[in-house]
Amino acid sequence: MVTDYQAFLKSKEHKAIDSGIKINREDIHPMLFEWQKDIVVWGCRKGRCAVFLDTGLGKTFIQLEWARLLDIKTLIIAPLSVARQTVREAKKIRLEIKYVRDQSEVTEDTKIWITNYEMIEHFNPDYWDGVILDESSILKGLSSKTRIKLIEMFNKTLYRLCCTATPAPNDHIELGYHAEFLGVCKQSEMLAMFFINANKEHTLSYGDIVYRRKGSNKNGTEWRLKHHAESHFFKWLASWAITMTRPSDLGYDDDGFILPPLEINPIYISGEYKAKDQLFFTHLKGISDRSKVRAGTLDSKLNKLKELVDSDPKQWIVWCGLDSESKTATKVIGENVKEVKGSDSIEYKVKTLEDFQDGLYKVLVSKGKIAGYGMNFQNASNAIFLGINDSFELFYQSIRREWRYGQKNPVKVYIIMHEVEAEIYQNVMRKEAMAKRLKVKLIEQIKDYEKEELGMESKVEMDYTEDTQKGQNWTAMLGDSCERLKEIPDNSIDMAVFSPPFGDLFVYSASERDLGNSRDWDEFFTHYKFIIKETLRVTKFGRLNCVHTSDVPAMAQRDGYIGLRDFPGEVIRAYIKEGWTFVGRAFVSKNPQAQAIRTHSQALLFIQLRKDSSDSRPALVDQILLFKKPGDNLVPVVPVKNGEMDNETWIQWANGIWNGVVETDTLQFTHARSADDEKHIAPLQLGTIERCIKLYSNPKETILSPFMGIGSECYQAIKFGRKAIGIELKPEYFNVACSNLKKAESESNVQDMFAQSGVKV
Repeated sequence: MVTDYQAFLKSKEHKAIDSGIKINREDIHPMLFEWQKDIVVWGCRKGRCAVFLDTGLGKTFIQLEWARLLDIKTLIIAPLSVARQTVREAKKIRLEIKYVRDQSEVTEDTKIWITNYEMIEHFNPDYWDGVILDESSILKGLSSKTRIKLIEMFNKTLYRLCCTATPAPNDHIELGYHAEFLGVCKQSEMLAMFFINANKEHTLSYGDIVYRRKGSNKNGTEWRLKHHAESHFFKWLASWAITMTRPSDLGYDDDGFILPPLEINPIYISGEYKAKDQLFFTHLKGISDRSKVRAGTLDSKLNKLKELVDSDPKQWIVWCGLDSESKTATKVIGENVKEVKGSDSIEYKVKTLEDFQDGLYKVLVSKGKIAGYGMNFQNASNAIFLGINDSFELFYQSIRREWRYGQKNPVKVYIIMHEVEAEIYQNVMRKEAMAKRLKVKLIEQIKDYEKEELGMESKVEMDYTEDTQKGQNWTAMLGDSCERLKEIPDNSIDMAVFSPPFGDLFVYSASERDLGNSRDWDEFFTHYKFIIKETLRVTKFGRLNCVHTSDVPAMAQRDGYIGLRDFPGEVIRAYIKEGWTFVGRAFVSKNPQAQAIRTHSQALLFIQLRKDSSDSRPALVDQILLFKKPGDNLVPVVPVKNGEMDNETWIQWANGIWNGVVETDTLQFTHARSADDEKHIAPLQLGTIERCIKLYSNPKETILSPFMGIGSECYQAIKFGRKAIGIELKPEYFNVACSNLKKAESESNVQDMFAQSGVKV
């Protein structure tokens, strides 16, 4: 039987929902491979998704079958050079699609049309039921204005598909743009859910997956994948994107999909190079320097270019980066060569590239950004880079035009560089090594989730265990409070004191059962209500729950502004809604300087006071919220009679502002932190817990902590002669808590022994 809570946990999973239809696998064209058919079935079921397959794995056939089987009016948007190629490929599966430049050319007799990115403003998005972005990695290369327009144009289109080669696994920009176009989430939401701004913490390690975004600062903004979020991130990614570098990544046979040998040959041209603005050339300092070197050393490279082209009668591609390189290279090669440049007409570009594919001339000269994406040039197996820039992606994509599945010959790549360009080549090779390492990690992490999405056998398992440890006066329960509170009888708890999570996503564990792992406050409080209701059930009539809270800093990336969020106010409203009575609160004073050192808050620094105090604020103070279960209390709590309080102490504690609580007076917590924790556990001060226990319970009564952590509340309960029940989800904290409770009980027994013998301790 699926309970409301189990259904809620299912809803918390970070997965894109299905918005498509089920199709019959038998209806897919028989020319497709089995794994291609599986992806088509998955894509039609998802409705809005991405297919990240390496070059030569058949993205074109997959997208065409996706559109055909959905049987909808579909517009394919592709780079100019790829659009005509797609029309030709469609004929192989007996599908007619038409190239069009304007909505007015669209007719009702055809459902699938294709255009290029430059033409999108001439189309009416409301007409189309589906849209496909071919070579969708182009999203990050578009201008911000064009990209936003594209996303907004099709934000109401029911069916959306993105197809491109496997993205760089450390490029969150590309993944974020894809998620945003598909309507999965905004890039800012993706960052808030799964990433931490690594620039602020300086704790990167070799194994971290870091996503970099260019910015105004020297190194740009670095976002590190939260450690606990890794499995959730890959599960989320697999719910809307299939990532594959070869069929065996997902357990299929690689037969027919094994890449031929690739040979990369750096060729260094020696000779003196003197920069115009430097007496002695030292090293390249930026883009401007790199362009100057390429232009200034071009003549020295041309003889080698001519020699290489003449050495092999097979076809060649010469990749250039500057207009002067492209023009001069074409002139030097002389015969059987054609240049494709940005200023050429659409008709000329299309015909020239198709003629090269058909083997009508020997040498194609062009830039990677013109012909380096999406084109199938496996008719050639020789390539020359006439110079090189720092873009590994452009370098890789250009090579993959020839080095792709289906290529029957070894691919030879020559990079002609001047000696002073060596550091550029070395930089690209470093990026290549990192990309390979991260791509292996990406595939390894994501493959089981993808198998689950594709309906194949999966090894994905839920990591949840329960355990119970007991002492003379305490019970510690490992597990989910929403589940384990049900084991506690009605009206059996005399008081509860605890500190719930404050909505920090993926800070302490990766479990959906973790209350803190919530996308937003709506989800957090929907989860929290299960605990609020259960604690109401188990608490005796007229007795209290003491809930530790604080205001929560609002962050621009997550909340859209910098300021504070009223977490205590939301907690109060949640408790009242579930039947509790709010009866008061106490504020625990804090040292602003200590808090500034601990949290690095600019608003608490002296420098901000001297710069502009309008951006300063008071320290965040703890608040103990007091909630009473309606009904009559059958056993009065009389702390004065119990000998735990006098009138002077009562005056101090009843003040509503609790001074004198030592901030460092906590249980030792450093050994409770696991390697993946994003920050250390923050146990409640023992002095604060003591006040709650002595004010609102009698000796020998039972104290509950549904968020036990390392056991602080239960520890104090035992210390002051109460019984304790604690529940903790995370095994590392649970084990430390049990150790602390054994210690507390041992110390309490020693005190009792001395007390019975009349000895004061």
